Amino acid sequence: MTRFVTRRAVLGGMAAGAVAGAGLGGNAWAAKGTSASTAAEPYVAFPVGAGGGPAGSDRVHALQIGDPAAGTVLVLVPGQFGAANDFRLLARDLVAAVPGVQVWAVDRREENLADRAGFATADPLAYYLDGHYHSQDPAASGFMADWGLPQTLSDLRTVVEAASCCGRRKVILGGHSWGATTAAVYAAWDFDGRPGHRDLAGLALIDGGVLGAFNGGGEAPDNSAEKVRQRLDAISGGAVFDMSLAAVGVGTRSESTQIWYQLAGWYAHLDPHGTSVLQPRLPDALRPANTLTNAALLGLLVDQSFGWPNDISVHSGTFSATGDWTDTGITPISRVATAYAGPEPTVWQWYWPARLSVDLDAADVFADTDVTRSLGLRIQHATGIDVPLFAFQTSAYQGTAVTAAQKLASASRVPFTSFQTDTTMNHLDPLFAATAKNTATQSLATFVRRLV
Repeated sequence: MTRFVTRRAVLGGMAAGAVAGAGLGGNAWAAKGTSASTAAEPYVAFPVGAGGGPAGSDRVHALQIGDPAAGTVLVLVPGQFGAANDFRLLARDLVAAVPGVQVWAVDRREENLADRAGFATADPLAYYLDGHYHSQDPAASGFMADWGLPQTLSDLRTVVEAASCCGRRKVILGGHSWGATTAAVYAAWDFDGRPGHRDLAGLALIDGGVLGAFNGGGEAPDNSAEKVRQRLDAISGGAVFDMSLAAVGVGTRSESTQIWYQLAGWYAHLDPHGTSVLQPRLPDALRPANTLTNAALLGLLVDQSFGWPNDISVHSGTFSATGDWTDTGITPISRVATAYAGPEPTVWQWYWPARLSVDLDAADVFADTDVTRSLGLRIQHATGIDVPLFAFQTSAYQGTAVTAAQKLASASRVPFTSFQTDTTMNHLDPLFAATAKNTATQSLATFVRRLV
């Protein structure tokens, strides 16, 4: 989904202060929309190489949306802590706009570690918040110390090759946030002498990338050899999970925030106007005094008006006088609920390897250096990239996402580009915004249409 990095240490405090001062006003929220059928949207598993994890973890998945006979496949990679359902709504809009295209949204192998069984029970809240689910013990997860970018790209190539159907279909590779970084690095990667870009017909980077794409948000990575060594030492010492999301303030485990957000989406989708079942369980710092509906509770957790940073929020709306939700922005809360609810796939990856964070930060240089080589990163073909490039940026990084894409294009053999900006969007709006208001999907459709 997005880059939830430890630099945002004030995250919880920002949200708490905003919630405490939130008022109630406006009109009642519109009626819940009807979800599209998912019968023709298979979630397909692909075996991948051994990674040392538990049984069933040596596979990745792709949520496949659109005509399976399409001649072009857009493979999309989610960002940090993101998962395949990030792209379901965007994909539906895209395949409706561009005939001849199918979208595959990728779930990394880490997603196999999440326990989704609670959503098949009568009381998912009790299953998860009362600790009945299976939690991955970091002390028993040493195998994740090696789940870095080389393995991620090897796994991704399995999906790309399957999508290409032995070269009979074109493959455009893209992603959101750190998923965009992953896609760009794939294009520059050396796969046993073959440049990754030779597998592709195009690159699509949504609010992310390399070469300083995130710098405008104050997130320039420290990739000095000493800093990298310190981070690797911490991983060797047992800190195998990236714990950034704990800053949200709803739990201390790697998966705590993801569970809360999915539960919020689940109940908002199931019964949007009913009294929130989660509100009494919120930590004191985040719990408003006024009674909210399930939809409003989800809005509290995702809307930018409550003080959440740009890169974890959307423009949705506000509380009504009755504690329900009123849509006033570009992203209806019902679409967020549809995506967040899942149950499988969902928008949340529970366990993000700390090693993958190290590697993706290091890959920002987009070149073969002493540090990247020490990490086993094979970024050897950046200047040879010769496929069309699309880049879209929101307000999240103050213009650096497109500036970085321009650097990539000027230093390579990219034949043509499409660079688009919509500063009315926050970082997550491109994933869930209403069809008619989603300039990311609209501009991506125009780009993809040129390649079909």
